Amino acid sequence: MTFVVAFDGSELAEAALVRAVEFNKVLGDRVVAVTIIPDGNRSYARERGWLDAGEPFDREDILAGVHEQVSRLAPAADFVHRTVDEHATAGTIASRLRTLALDEEATLVFVGSENAGRLATTLSSVGSTVAAGDAYDVVIVRHPRPSAVEAVRDRSPFRREKSEFFLTE
Repeated sequence: MTFVVAFDGSELAEAALVRAVEFNKVLGDRVVAVTIIPDGNRSYARERGWLDAGEPFDREDILAGVHEQVSRLAPAADFVHRTVDEHATAGTIASRLRTLALDEEATLVFVGSENAGRLATTLSSVGSTVAAGDAYDVVIVRHPRPSAVEAVRDRSPFRREKSEFFLTE
């Protein structure tokens, strides 16, 4: 069994990753955080807090930052990323996430989204598209609390500096 977490660094993505870790404590499955990066898209990167205003797009720096964030919350989790075209739509990003979930043989996919799975969703919702997959069950995290994000980050006995390793495409 594999737990896949759609991870963009947002507060809800952090909560989804922590929930996957909590499930993992009981079931002992593999946790994989997956990130999709529209290559060169500075506005997308800034919206997710990957870049500061005026900072140039540097994929390796972004990956290192996201990987560090994943490592702080879930040191034992694997980290996988893919890039898409700079102007990729939310549907393209969601499709790539679904493909990764299938490639990883996910049994559960954790998605942090305020609107995924509701009857009325926006067409641009990545979460709703990923949640529509029927090859795996989906855990939708709509609220960052209650969550042990801070406790996991601050009290983890596995807390360490991030590794310099992450999986490439």
